[in-house]
Amino acid sequence: MMGKTLYSTCIGLALALPVLSQSVPGDTETPRVPARSAWLACTSIPEGLESSVMVMSGKDIVRMELPRFMTSDPVKIPKDGIIRILREVPSLENPAKIKYHVLAEAKISANISQALIILFPMPKPQGEMLFKAMVKDLAEFKGGDRMFINLSNTHIRVKFGKTLIHVPPSKVNTFEAPRLSKPTNTPIEYTFYHPVHKQWRILSASTVVLRPTRREINIFNDGSRIGAIDKHKILFPLPVNSP
Repeated sequence: MMGKTLYSTCIGLALALPVLSQSVPGDTETPRVPARSAWLACTSIPEGLESSVMVMSGKDIVRMELPRFMTSDPVKIPKDGIIRILREVPSLENPAKIKYHVLAEAKISANISQALIILFPMPKPQGEMLFKAMVKDLAEFKGGDRMFINLSNTHIRVKFGKTLIHVPPSKVNTFEAPRLSKPTNTPIEYTFYHPVHKQWRILSASTVVLRPTRREINIFNDGSRIGAIDKHKILFPLPVNSP
């Protein structure tokens, strides 16, 4: 177990894309997992942006929800490995046409077959660009594992039984669960370093269930007052491969 530096892949200017063909899966259609797939997770939705966005993979554009507490449906990774998050905007020249502004862009390496794209709202948006994107190889994120993303300004520690995970500010660390054959109860304790009192304080403590069929992403943000930490989780079940 070791800390992983927050890696962001983004472009500096918003782009306007021409109208492209668009396919929207039916509400009753069960999504299949392509051979090379990516899932989206969003740490928070910027103010003024709807959770429904367009996702561009190759020449295909699909509408997709960015739920805050779950990952998205899988999207196919194109040959160039580039996935863009888009927003529809009317064309000033021709209101009947639709253009797209790029809100985020992720580049997935050719050696990654299944990826998680985590979107982080930019503190200062660059043009139409609203998110930075971190790509996580899911070969390193197994059933029962828990990822911790610290977006606060202080240090976070997570204790699973006797295992201690340290997550500095703006860093990511992962608890690698032991091989699980069934759900397993584990005590867990969250602590943070109080920036004023200069001591570790308990954020919460409980007993959780590690499940071999589910992964979790835990996000830590600064609260509304000094010394307060907000935490929420994103659930990420293991995908079911198509036959």
